[in-house]
Amino acid sequence: MTCRTPTTPLNRRELLARLSKAILAYPLLNLTMIGMSCGGPHTSNPGQPPLTDDQFLDEIQRAIFLFFWEQASSTTGQVKDRAFAAGNDTRTVSSIAATGFGLGALCIADQRGYMTSANIVARVEATLTFLLNQVASQNGFFYHFVDMNTGQRVSKSEVSSIDTAILMCGILTCRQHFQDQQIVDLATQLYQRVNWPWMLNGGTTFSMGWTPENGFITTRWDTYSELMMLYLLAIGATVNPIPAGAWQAFARPTLTYQGFTYITNLSAPLFIHQYSHAWFDFRNQQDAYANYFNNSITATQAHKSFCLSLVSEFSDYSNNLWGITASDSAKGYVVWGGPPTMGPIDGSIVPCAAGGSIPFVSADCIAVLRNIQGAFPKAWQRYSFVDAFNPLTGWYDTDVLGIDLGITMLMAENQRTGFVWNTFMKNPEAVAAMAAVGFH
Repeated sequence: MTCRTPTTPLNRRELLARLSKAILAYPLLNLTMIGMSCGGPHTSNPGQPPLTDDQFLDEIQRAIFLFFWEQASSTTGQVKDRAFAAGNDTRTVSSIAATGFGLGALCIADQRGYMTSANIVARVEATLTFLLNQVASQNGFFYHFVDMNTGQRVSKSEVSSIDTAILMCGILTCRQHFQDQQIVDLATQLYQRVNWPWMLNGGTTFSMGWTPENGFITTRWDTYSELMMLYLLAIGATVNPIPAGAWQAFARPTLTYQGFTYITNLSAPLFIHQYSHAWFDFRNQQDAYANYFNNSITATQAHKSFCLSLVSEFSDYSNNLWGITASDSAKGYVVWGGPPTMGPIDGSIVPCAAGGSIPFVSADCIAVLRNIQGAFPKAWQRYSFVDAFNPLTGWYDTDVLGIDLGITMLMAENQRTGFVWNTFMKNPEAVAAMAAVGFH
């Protein structure tokens, strides 16, 4: 789902599909103003009590917000796909998914006063205006990767259905949070411009994307994953919707692992149980198949058990140090995780695995993040945690990824206040879609 090298963008979902088919222009913030210290973990003065969980999550969110402010264009608002964990990055590849998470982060930052409202509103307006008028798209769907300054397609990246959905979730969160008519109008235009039936390509499930060179990608969103937001956005749309029956069109296989039984996808990592939940509030309700929030709780518990089952092979994994999901590695970007075992697992730790599951198993996930920050100071840089690191080899990623920071920031806020859920669910289209497919 994100660009993995500076020169050759790789599609996270293309990697997953192959597996399944085979099997700053803006001046830096005044750090005093936003009340944070970058470059190392927080350390309390002797005699002071340790940070509460809420204070700890706030520290993470402040650092992540700095990424979404510094590593986006101040004129276009487009957010870099990745950047150096220490800052001072000159790459210009933006991902629309990172921009979507960035819009959600701007809402949180405004709500919490991390930056003046006037500056944040101006950034959101610039972002939405550029998306509407300048960023390359097809039938309202956006190219996965674009140049942050020009909005033009990068390399041979696809028009992406799922990444457009993530972007739309961020856009619609802004529509409800900001009392600004220009933002409301721009957000509504962007949402209503999407021709959802076009991406079905004559089928009952969505294609993963389209390119001008080869047309529609043959692999489809036909098995449970992060796809829930894509289908609900399309079903709830007031312009160019798809039938509510499409909700029944994708498979929901179950897995039983060490006593945990849950709906999952046997060729996709932990993030599939996180992304839709950043925006749609699935708590305390279910459709004909599952309570998906509880399903993600179970999936996270199973993933922790899976990591602990590997301790004889990777001695770093422990009750307070676990978590593997699609990420960077010492050998490049990899799609890995489990159960079942997926990818070349080597003992690496991916902080957003726990970060994106904070609302599901909060005590366990926060314990992991506290342990990483305290015991592995090289893993904590300017924008919070590096994308991945390996305690067994001493490898630490030099990059952070926008989507991985984004899911951590949004889920931390949902754990703290439910703000993203509460704001996004004010969109009548989201409520109507969930009702139409049978949530109760």
